[in-house]
Amino acid sequence: MCGIAGFWDPAHHSDAEGAAATLCRMTRAIRHRGPDDEGYYHDEAAGLSLGFRRLAIIDLSARGHQPMISPSGRYVMVFNGEVYNHNRLRPELEQAGVAFLGHSDTEVMLASIECWGLQTAVERFNGMFAFGLWDKKERVLSLVRDRVGIKPLYFGWTRSGFAFGSELKAIRTIPGFDNPIDRNALAAYLRFNYVPAPWSIYRNIYKLRPGTVLRVTREFAAEPRGRPEIDAASATFWSAREVAQQAAEEPFTGSEAEAQAELDRRLREAVSCRMIADVPLGALLSGGVDSSTVVALMQQQASRPVQTFSIGFAEGDYDEAVHAKAVAAHLGTEHTELYVTSGQAAAVIPKLPEMYDEPFADSSQIPTFLVSQLVRRKVTVALSGDGGDELFGGYNRYFWVQRLWRRFAGVPLPARRSLARALRLGSPAFWDGVFKRARRTLPASLQVVQPGYKIHRLADVLGERNPEETYRRLVSQWTDPADLVVGAHEPPNALDEVPQLSGFTERMMWMDFATYLADDILAKVDRASMAVSLEARVPLLDHRVVEFAWRLPLNFKIRNGTGKWLLRQVLYNYVPKALIERPKQGFGLPLEHWLRGPLRDWAEELLDERKLREGGYFDPMPIRLKWREHLSGRRNWQHHLWSVLMFQSWLQGNR
Repeated sequence: MCGIAGFWDPAHHSDAEGAAATLCRMTRAIRHRGPDDEGYYHDEAAGLSLGFRRLAIIDLSARGHQPMISPSGRYVMVFNGEVYNHNRLRPELEQAGVAFLGHSDTEVMLASIECWGLQTAVERFNGMFAFGLWDKKERVLSLVRDRVGIKPLYFGWTRSGFAFGSELKAIRTIPGFDNPIDRNALAAYLRFNYVPAPWSIYRNIYKLRPGTVLRVTREFAAEPRGRPEIDAASATFWSAREVAQQAAEEPFTGSEAEAQAELDRRLREAVSCRMIADVPLGALLSGGVDSSTVVALMQQQASRPVQTFSIGFAEGDYDEAVHAKAVAAHLGTEHTELYVTSGQAAAVIPKLPEMYDEPFADSSQIPTFLVSQLVRRKVTVALSGDGGDELFGGYNRYFWVQRLWRRFAGVPLPARRSLARALRLGSPAFWDGVFKRARRTLPASLQVVQPGYKIHRLADVLGERNPEETYRRLVSQWTDPADLVVGAHEPPNALDEVPQLSGFTERMMWMDFATYLADDILAKVDRASMAVSLEARVPLLDHRVVEFAWRLPLNFKIRNGTGKWLLRQVLYNYVPKALIERPKQGFGLPLEHWLRGPLRDWAEELLDERKLREGGYFDPMPIRLKWREHLSGRRNWQHHLWSVLMFQSWLQGNR
């Protein structure tokens, strides 16, 4: 795991000395991604520079140094990530005459590209990767991002030319960087709590789409291009849309037992290849289905106890550490847990704008950083269970949106809206109290965290006209963000490009996979882990697992109101059902109460009406109204407010 950066200045705005100084600033800005080594490459005639920061994981020797040059000298690469099947590709390349100097995956990647061509090579790579490849012969820079978007890659234009980097902070160090904030991207951020790809918070800077190769020529690098020109210069080597559509045409037709055996085999292989490292390795364990499955398969294939890690919170409704400890004890792992106080969690907040580079408002970013910090004390690589919800139907909305429409589709819209108003008469605290008093008599499906908040969310969606609008409302924070951001129009996103799948639940899962997974979950894990120089690996997102999961019938994923049915059957081979079966909690924080308590003064300062108005980005009135309602306890606007607070905090630190 590393950090990469580079720029192409076709007009030669700076001399060789200036270019070297710029590249050094870019790589130092992302030193946390690679504290072990640094490297630079300059093609002075072209005006192209490549920089690298290394976190040594495979081949700790100098032979893993980057930028790395291919055997013929034609290609130069800077690479962030891991290609897990490099040892399987190596013998084939050796038979073709390649003589390797070390045993790094980077060296195998370069040899593969030289032997088979870039497109064929990336189609054969199994891993997480973002890299820049300079072709000295053709004078073309290729930028490549892995299939799912595990590793980040930004690119775009500044006054000094074309630039790219693992994080925006590298691009921001370029002399004269003055790209304005993209108000349209800001509106999209307020809807989703993250800036969706391909946009970034800055105008003319973009995220490379997953599964894409961007071909950059001298002419392309010379001046900013819009999305149509960028798409024309891009080639897709893997598409979530095509995978889902093909799976719908060629579904899995075997028995449940055959599906379980095949999933077990693929997961076992995915976990096994991600356990290869020349440094200490462990796993994040929440005690839920996904992380428990990963840890169980790790321990089953390990020769010694796997190191596992979890954090807990004093607030009981948010604490999963006790479940993680029970799973760890059953599996016999070497378990480490840390209970975090509200003060420790709040102390992370000032670090978030620098950590995430652009506004990012998934509040689980805080515990994700804290657990990464805990893990890094003992290991350099950690496996996590991300991806299971999107692939195997784990989110509650997959069950109850359909139930909602079965029950209310025949109810006239005015009646549904009247019911919604009635539900809002009780505050979230009122409904929390009702559920607490009735907890012993409620079925498991209603044993949920923050029931009051969820009832108000239900009220929000009862007035929608169809399931598609309901889903969009569920994944939206501010439902009319373009009205909140001065001078904004929401840009298109993947929710506008949904493939025609057989059922609405499958379409919801695809939308989450194509948007929320890459731009929220994976971005959160990458920034939090790399902030402490920890490499996070996600075996459930091995593309072979992903492709198989899409082929599975829906009733292999969701059954009797419970998600991840088939994944659970695999897990129950290793962990007793009693240790796993409980209501889904998630990796949350008591943010609602903190904003009324220890964070109130901090929030009040950032939400000051004068400050909002002078900033020039927001209409302050809707924000101030939600702030007052939240403080009163009548409504829980934690997520709406957190998105504004994270932007204001980011803006304050990036002026």
